[in-house]
Amino acid sequence: MSIEKKDLARHIVTSYAGPKIRIMEVCGTHTHEIFRYGIRQLLPPAVDLISGPGCPVCVTPPGFIDEAIYLALEKGAVICTFGDLIRVPGSAQSLADARSRGAAVQVVYSQLDAVKYAAAHRDKEVVFLSVGFETTTPGACLAVLQARDEGITNFSLLTANKTMPQAYEALKDSADAFLYPGHVQAIMGTEICEKLKADGISGVVTGFTARELLTALAVVLTEFPKGKPFFKNCYPRVVTAAGSVSGQKLLSQVMEACDTEWRGLGVIPQSGLTLRPEFAAYDARVKFAVPPMDGRSNPACRCGDILRGDCRPPQCPLFGKVCTPEHPVGACMVSREGACSAYYQYGGLTL
Repeated sequence: MSIEKKDLARHIVTSYAGPKIRIMEVCGTHTHEIFRYGIRQLLPPAVDLISGPGCPVCVTPPGFIDEAIYLALEKGAVICTFGDLIRVPGSAQSLADARSRGAAVQVVYSQLDAVKYAAAHRDKEVVFLSVGFETTTPGACLAVLQARDEGITNFSLLTANKTMPQAYEALKDSADAFLYPGHVQAIMGTEICEKLKADGISGVVTGFTARELLTALAVVLTEFPKGKPFFKNCYPRVVTAAGSVSGQKLLSQVMEACDTEWRGLGVIPQSGLTLRPEFAAYDARVKFAVPPMDGRSNPACRCGDILRGDCRPPQCPLFGKVCTPEHPVGACMVSREGACSAYYQYGGLTL
């Protein structure tokens, strides 16, 4: 019986009989969409689909939250942030806890909203919590340039921006192939993926629809048994080889690479982005002489293990009991893109 083209990817995925394979989806949106479409239920036993560190809120370490709370409570700064970060635990408290103690925390929907807030409140120091990967970092760069061009001197960034390629290198022993996030590669292009292939790291770029995800999985399961590193762009309608040249130019104009800490992965060399020296006036750490802070996670929380792919959320003793979306203990339950949030929301309460 012939298989229609639209059903071929599903057939390849469901009938896979090759060697065992670990596929890591590193994008939090991929994690949620795979659950929402019921794709995990289609996978044969030989396919182990694991979640990785693709949620920027989840990989933000507790020390960053401690810095933000210090700026709010000790320096009197207004903290502007996206909503998810407010409930992420620091060493002793979250921004939500600090707000109950008098900290000024303002939820914004874009980095430029924070600039507008600073322009409207010139008597207050405004700090935007800049987290995210290559997709959202250009927005932070635009915010800095706008503040500079408009002479807004009471605006700064507290940066925790990260880049993905170094994380793939750090996790190369945790997975046999990666599902690369389509929106990241739309900015950065596919050249870095080819370099990763040359280093022995396999992966495919994919979009976010059911068909795109199934196609990507089918390509992985077709290529993996061949025994050689591979790369395929399964999202060509959005991702090109060059990527967004203007976005890359903006990143290099305003920011430069630095060593940075990832929750669960430790410090990964040159995997962070920080403001260049010429923009130091907009760097909150420089502006307020923020002291070094070694954050501490709750020792019972297994977010770090989950982000490395070493365990699944239901294996954490806190999951679904002490730790729920209403009362999160770890960052992976806070964020809408977190793996724990996905398992909880879509009923993956058991392995």
